[in-house]
Amino acid sequence: MKLASLRDGRDGRLVVVSDDLESCADASAVAPTLQAALDGWSSAAPALRALAERLAAGEVPRTPFDESEALSPLPRAYQWADGSAYVNHVELVRRARGAELPASFWTDPLMYQGGSDAFLGPRDPIPLSDEAWGCDCEAEVAVIVDDVPMGVSPEAARGHIKLVMLVNDVSLRNLIPNELAKGFGFFQSKPPSAFSPVAATPDALDAAWDGAKLHLPILTRINGAPFGRPNAGLEMTFDFGQLIAHAAKTRPLAAGSILGSGTVSNRREDGSPGRPVSEGGLGYSCIAELRMVETIRDGAPKTPFLKYGDRVEIEMLNREGRSIFGRIDQTVRPA
Repeated sequence: MKLASLRDGRDGRLVVVSDDLESCADASAVAPTLQAALDGWSSAAPALRALAERLAAGEVPRTPFDESEALSPLPRAYQWADGSAYVNHVELVRRARGAELPASFWTDPLMYQGGSDAFLGPRDPIPLSDEAWGCDCEAEVAVIVDDVPMGVSPEAARGHIKLVMLVNDVSLRNLIPNELAKGFGFFQSKPPSAFSPVAATPDALDAAWDGAKLHLPILTRINGAPFGRPNAGLEMTFDFGQLIAHAAKTRPLAAGSILGSGTVSNRREDGSPGRPVSEGGLGYSCIAELRMVETIRDGAPKTPFLKYGDRVEIEMLNREGRSIFGRIDQTVRPA
């Protein structure tokens, strides 16, 4: 089952979307918004699934699904917590500045709490006030949970995953060092993120979803050129069950909370840093990682961060080559 929120008020109007993303059916009779559906998921999910089956059978009114009319599935959320499950990415960043990777990074996830009150739509521009801030994209997988109790185990946490989607976690790289130097985490350096047009239930992902990881490449293009295609299921040190359990160690998570995987990152088979797509490699999910590789290899970065007019596309295809979640497609614009 696939769900989306079309532009209609602050929280959008819930629709069920066909598997091929070609059409949709109004779901407001079940729940007016996705958050409302998540609040009553035990009863809303069967009704939404029945609607999806009727849509597939041509038994309900349908309209073409226009991704440009979609907001992020949750246009705002009670919580957005982003992990850094691909330790290879963290290791590269630290290695480029000559810092050792603490051993605890392999056993205890990194996570920050991002702004969740105003997500960008998947086709909205990325507003940027100053190019000198170092605007970067980050292609990630994210999950939406129902109510999660405090102290949940990683195994039990997997059962609370109700929807899966993609995210462009926008970062302002040149603001990060001064913020982290204060010892109090990200804030100004993490502007609004954008999520894919569609969120899918885990069963809609077939064998690519193993219950805690999504085993497919996440595709990033910058200005039309392939930039990254790493597999989201490989080298994910902490799966989504572990990330949820980490977030819920000392607090419950409300239905509609979103948890991100962090920047998807793959190494080469010999364990060395990944190569750019242009050199036959799997590339990267953010510009910062390419810059780190350039620093390690050449002594200094040469690839610039995003400028006004630059375009970022993030998508994931199924094994038949069809888009699963729709496409995040954003252009950097002056704020």
